[in-house]
Amino acid sequence: MSDAKDKAAPSTSDTVHGDRRLGVEHGAIHKPIHTSVQYGYERVEDLIGVFQGTLKNSFSYARQGTPTTAALEAKITQLEQGVGSICFASGMAALGAIFLTLLREGDHVVSSQFVFGNTNSLFGTLNDLGIEVSKVDAGAVERVRAELRPNTRMVFVETIANPGTQIPDLEAIGALCRERGLLYVVDNTITSPALFRPKTVGAGLVINSLTKTIAGHGAALGGAVTDTGLFDWAGYPNISPSYRGIDARQQGLQQLRKKGLRDMGATLSPEQAHRISLGAETLGLRVAQTSATALSLARFLQGHAAVAAIHYPMLESHPQHALAVRLFKAGSWLLAFELRDSANVLTVLNRLQLPIKATGLGDNRTLIIPVAPTIYWEAGPAVRAQMGIADGLVRVSVGLESADELIEDFARALS
Repeated sequence: MSDAKDKAAPSTSDTVHGDRRLGVEHGAIHKPIHTSVQYGYERVEDLIGVFQGTLKNSFSYARQGTPTTAALEAKITQLEQGVGSICFASGMAALGAIFLTLLREGDHVVSSQFVFGNTNSLFGTLNDLGIEVSKVDAGAVERVRAELRPNTRMVFVETIANPGTQIPDLEAIGALCRERGLLYVVDNTITSPALFRPKTVGAGLVINSLTKTIAGHGAALGGAVTDTGLFDWAGYPNISPSYRGIDARQQGLQQLRKKGLRDMGATLSPEQAHRISLGAETLGLRVAQTSATALSLARFLQGHAAVAAIHYPMLESHPQHALAVRLFKAGSWLLAFELRDSANVLTVLNRLQLPIKATGLGDNRTLIIPVAPTIYWEAGPAVRAQMGIADGLVRVSVGLESADELIEDFARALS
């Protein structure tokens, strides 16, 4: 495992020139959009080789991938410094593929209790299928250790929780998973590889909702799973015998591609892959600016009399501030705050002029939403209490507007 303190950002040159360096038809700068569903071969032996996996860098049917999605997968693999990636139609499709293709009835998962609302809903589906999920405050590794069982297969966390910004004990959990031979799955969506690489803390699989930080423009849905090469699939009991004959390092990805794409059809379209790939070229620039603006806005809100609490990892008041500074290059674009009088939430939000009142994250425009009555309404009061979601909690996804303009707008709305 590499040094967790290594916060070097991905090479901007590699991200911008990645398509061209891999070779593009006719000297084009970008990988073109391949819309063909079928792919033909002169020799039937080659077609057989595609199906049996002996003919590399080839395609059979677009449900399992196209040259356009393959180019994006190569870019994501480079960003996360992995051994391979698979793109899906959304971040939730990527999550679903991991849980539904790598787990079986009777398996057990330990997860942070502070997870994306839809992920929490998916855990309910897993429980219905006989896969039990234990949720703990993963801020201390001992709480995770206490939940481990003989049938535990996986530990799942997010780098920064949405919306409360809690941070798990990422390094210690990685060491625990390595010690026990468990698959460590880390959702890197909020930070992205521009700010943090889960491989540095021992993650075996990394998830990115490409819709958000990596694409950035709010114009394309997508998700990705990256294998870091750190997990030994040869010892994982749930790999199908059909995939045991290939290189052990590729067995997890092979099962995810065959089951998650071929069987479940959670396929990313070439058009969306192309848009995401273009968005990724400005990843470093966007994340640097939105992180700086978010910190300025967080500091302003922290000092405002109408605000009871502010949640942002790069504030010294954040419970995991020291961990965030050690691991992350910056704090990303996500922050949340609570008003002293929750009855004023709607009034304050309606006064704001720049932020768009909408769900979603990682957009170029600032987005704002009251959490309890919207994205966590379905979860119910008990789950919200467990996750520390107060009635007056407001989530902000900071965009590319200037810090001065946003602060001026919030000052006016809060006055």
